[in-house]
Amino acid sequence: MHRLVLLMTAMFAFLVACSGGEDLGGEPLDLDAELLQEASAEAMGEVTSVRFGLARTGAPVFIDGAQSISLDNIDGRFSVPGSADAILVVTVAGSLRTELGAVAIGDEVWLSNPTTGRFETLPPGFDIDPSLFFDPVGGWMPLISGLTNVVVVGEENRNDATRYHLTGTAPADRMQAITAGLVSGQAVDLDLWLHPVTAEVTSVEFSTAFNGDVSDWVLELSEYGETFDISPPEE
Repeated sequence: MHRLVLLMTAMFAFLVACSGGEDLGGEPLDLDAELLQEASAEAMGEVTSVRFGLARTGAPVFIDGAQSISLDNIDGRFSVPGSADAILVVTVAGSLRTELGAVAIGDEVWLSNPTTGRFETLPPGFDIDPSLFFDPVGGWMPLISGLTNVVVVGEENRNDATRYHLTGTAPADRMQAITAGLVSGQAVDLDLWLHPVTAEVTSVEFSTAFNGDVSDWVLELSEYGETFDISPPEE
């Protein structure tokens, strides 16, 4: 029931991209794997809000127990301690592509009905709590600090911004937590791009295996620290 919240929490700790003329607001960190891993874990644990976008291609990843609704994209916002809202682009029954709205506040989650569009409390069999994806303390901080085989690829341009590119392997339990259970039972190799001054994660790419097929994920995070008005659905 908390998978959507986790996904939304997982995408949270990222400042607006720093491009050619952007003022980085401080001295860039050294390109040292241990230093960057420690700084990033600390920064992600202090995030108060973030906007996130997730895109998935390849093998379907289902958000319902009946495996009839697969997740394609998410565009959402997260604020501590556990509030999130998002628009999910999903495919129903393998052919119908539509949008669902999701709101999570505390322990309550609402999802829009794909037929009527009206929000309803999350029905049994759905695992899409959006706030769990971005929990800084229970999600991102231990994920980053628990990475193994961390390697600094170098300084790169990503989305017209200067970023530090790292790779590392995330343990299976940490991936399950950060994706609200959408990814389970497998350690995952991650490509991460960090803000060179704050060490906040701004982009993540990884691939997962489902029944022998591969699903590719791209996560983009921005608007760290912004104020978001996340309210229960009117109905």
